[in-house]
Amino acid sequence: MATMTTSKTELGKVAPHTEWLAARKELLRKEKEFSRLRDELSRQRRALPREKVEKNYVFDGPRGKKTLADLFAGKSQLIVYHFMFGPGWKEGCPSCSFLADGFDGAAVHLAHRDVTFVAISRATLPEIEAFKKRMGWRFNWVSSFGNDFNYDYHVSFSQEERQKGQGKVYYNYDMTEFPSEEGPGTSVFYKNAAGEVFHTYSSYARGLDPMISTYNWLDLTPKGRDEDELAHSMAWVRHHDKYIDGEVIDVKALYVQPAKAKSS
Repeated sequence: MATMTTSKTELGKVAPHTEWLAARKELLRKEKEFSRLRDELSRQRRALPREKVEKNYVFDGPRGKKTLADLFAGKSQLIVYHFMFGPGWKEGCPSCSFLADGFDGAAVHLAHRDVTFVAISRATLPEIEAFKKRMGWRFNWVSSFGNDFNYDYHVSFSQEERQKGQGKVYYNYDMTEFPSEEGPGTSVFYKNAAGEVFHTYSSYARGLDPMISTYNWLDLTPKGRDEDELAHSMAWVRHHDKYIDGEVIDVKALYVQPAKAKSS
């Protein structure tokens, strides 16, 4: 039996169609302005300088050892998702899995725009393969266990780093408190005709929001994400094989503490 949720989100007032239409057109004006700003931001992102990748990273993949250059698989552009999954973990991060449920559909289309997509984690390849099989995913996923890739791109944090920073680590371009030794992010690379690899972009924290398709759908609904009262924004998220059919998660049970301000 489905559980009804309790939400403190205030819904819009009831109004006649003419009033609704006027309000909708005003919002449409703002949505179009936002779209133009997003296009300009994307242009500026493409214009960022690039840095040459000098280190020779080698990853464990289903088809053997692969260098970072190998991961491009014949394309000139590579998108990496830094999946939170450390060695010895029982399973991958639920929030990263929330994003990963959309990876398969995107990867096949990206491949036809000169882009290869791959997920990278520090978990060992057998751990990755077992979890990937459980979740039914097909996207390419390799292990950075034993190399510095995750540390160099600031999505894994050693005990030494955490102690040196007195509990803070360098994440999202600043020193910040972080509750795990692994963090989420995405990085983009370019390979030229000479085979040289360049790092062009990395994004972390809420910079990943545009890649979360479920959030984009929720943002259209009257209640939206409905997370303001939760202990943390994704407290309701489960691995897709852990939801109960027909269940609507009771968010009251997740009101553990006052909501914290969302990081930018």
